[in-house]
Amino acid sequence: MKRLDLIFSERELNTMLKSLEESNVPGYTVMKHVTGRGPETIVFEEMEFTGLGANAHVIVFCDKELLETIKKNISPILNYYGGVAYVSDATPL
Repeated sequence: MKRLDLIFSERELNTMLKSLEESNVPGYTVMKHVTGRGPETIVFEEMEFTGLGANAHVIVFCDKELLETIKKNISPILNYYGGVAYVSDATPL
């Protein structure tokens, strides 16, 4: 099993979720208003308050075979709006 972590602008959440649904993911977890710092960005408290710096973090657990379909569907969103996607191994308890 694989774990996919997506972090992107919260403004694109509905677009991303639609793309994941079209990829037939078995489910996902959404955390809204995630803030932090990346190599090219700095988040100030004022941005957090206004929501301008807010990101969403979506976690998907799926079979390895589904990753290529997900990648094909979400890559245009990440390439256009920005964001990151990381895949790691996941072992159920």
